[in-house]
Amino acid sequence: MPPRAPMSHLPTHDVTNMPPAIGDQDLWANDTALREAVTREGADWAEAELAAFGRVAGAEATFDLADQANRYPPELAAFDRYGMRINQVRFHPAYHDLQKIAVGHGLPNFAWRHPRPGAHVAHAALNYMLNQAEGGVLCPMAMTYAAVPALATTPALADEWLPRLMSTEYDARDIPAGEKTGVQIGMFMTEKQGGSDVRANTTRAVPDGTHGDGWRLTGHKFFCSAPMSDAFLTLAYTEGGLSCFLVPRFTPDGARNGLFLQRLKDKLGNKSNASSEMELMDTWGQMVGPEGRGVRTIIDMVQGTRFYCAFGSAALMRQGLVQALHHTSHRRAFQKRLIDQPLMQNVLADLALEAEAALVLAMRLGRALDAAATDPAEEKLARIGTAIGKYWICKRAPGHVFEAMECHGGPGYVEESPLPRLYREAPVNSIWEGSGNVICLDVLRALGRDPDTFTAWRAEVEKARGGDTRLDRALAALDALMADPSMLEGQARRLTEAMALIWQAALLTQHAPAPVADAFIGARLGGDGLPTGPGAYGTLSEGADLGAILARAGAG
Repeated sequence: MPPRAPMSHLPTHDVTNMPPAIGDQDLWANDTALREAVTREGADWAEAELAAFGRVAGAEATFDLADQANRYPPELAAFDRYGMRINQVRFHPAYHDLQKIAVGHGLPNFAWRHPRPGAHVAHAALNYMLNQAEGGVLCPMAMTYAAVPALATTPALADEWLPRLMSTEYDARDIPAGEKTGVQIGMFMTEKQGGSDVRANTTRAVPDGTHGDGWRLTGHKFFCSAPMSDAFLTLAYTEGGLSCFLVPRFTPDGARNGLFLQRLKDKLGNKSNASSEMELMDTWGQMVGPEGRGVRTIIDMVQGTRFYCAFGSAALMRQGLVQALHHTSHRRAFQKRLIDQPLMQNVLADLALEAEAALVLAMRLGRALDAAATDPAEEKLARIGTAIGKYWICKRAPGHVFEAMECHGGPGYVEESPLPRLYREAPVNSIWEGSGNVICLDVLRALGRDPDTFTAWRAEVEKARGGDTRLDRALAALDALMADPSMLEGQARRLTEAMALIWQAALLTQHAPAPVADAFIGARLGGDGLPTGPGAYGTLSEGADLGAILARAGAG
């Protein structure tokens, strides 16, 4: 039986000029840019599955689950009622329902279960849609997806664990992995004294004479998200140097492993997802990859999680825009709908440009990941591109969501709206998997170690040459900056931002309608040199075709 309509007449007044509930969204059918990008980047074969999931992810019931899971965050249960150490985290039922939706639709493993061109693009599209409703549940999806390349370096571990990771059943039971219908993998590298500098870690590992090729780890990890995962990838020092290890929740004999949860972090956002401090005390694990090559082994996992950060932030922008378009299409002020007010149109169109630019770059990264195994240029593009995309898209998300919130006025600032949750979620992707400076220095490292990396990126954006003189001028200015490598470290943020904006502009020039590309380039690359950073949203030039941009974004 459908719910009754709310009362619009109250004892003192009639309720008018208030937007209706947004209700169910179709996150696939209503997103023109997403559908075009999926086809363009080679994943049109997954259209039926993506279309079906767009309705699931956008359902009002899914957004309600996200609200509950964030209002009632996880709780630490280090001990049972009898004083026995169990190292568990208890979640609200809504979190488990969201996990069932995510795992049941293959969000942690879709790309690996469909090894064909476009697999990572389709994988990103699935996660992009669910992330619009709820970001916390995507953390274990990201780590499970990203763990596959690292585990593949060690055949014995791959044979044991990869079939488990391919399951589409969510199994929340705290039992040994071999007894479960599906498992998830987490990751913890950060320690207090080092942060992103993992070579400052102090966790140690020594050979274990009890369980074959096992090791025993002792140390402290400062951030461990999704601590109820069935196993974790981590780093520890051996006599051979910093090495990578797989640490399961249970040892081979079925006993609880020495993974001691100390406390849960009280985070700004990402509330539904538990993040903990973890003490390793004589903790059993198995080495992944060669001894002393732990950073090299785990770097592919980091590339995967950074990919998630990029399209996850693009998703937050998209949903913030959707909410703003809905509100302004139904709210009137000064005898006009808000969306018909010229200045509001400018703001909304600018938000639409940013959201689409973030999406097209993220989906292009998916194609690069798809082709990396067989195309050296795409491999290099994926290597530097995930860093560029992760830095810039994640950096732009908080301001974007805030501007979408401001479009609502006061109603956007209260917790009944999804905007506060989106806003709290927005900064996390910029911090996790390497904060801004770390990512920009990684871009420099990629450029310095292999000059062909810049060649691959340059060839990518060169495809748009001649499409817009402003883009051509920006490319020339970037070439001039690159001519003096001694200056690059202090200018690493400017360089990374410029590469991101030029790449986004090139993609839009090639693939988006002319009003979108023209307005984006005019606002972001309109000068005679490198971009100096976009100002506030709503400063598009007089000639920008705001109506065409808003229509493409889904304005009603």
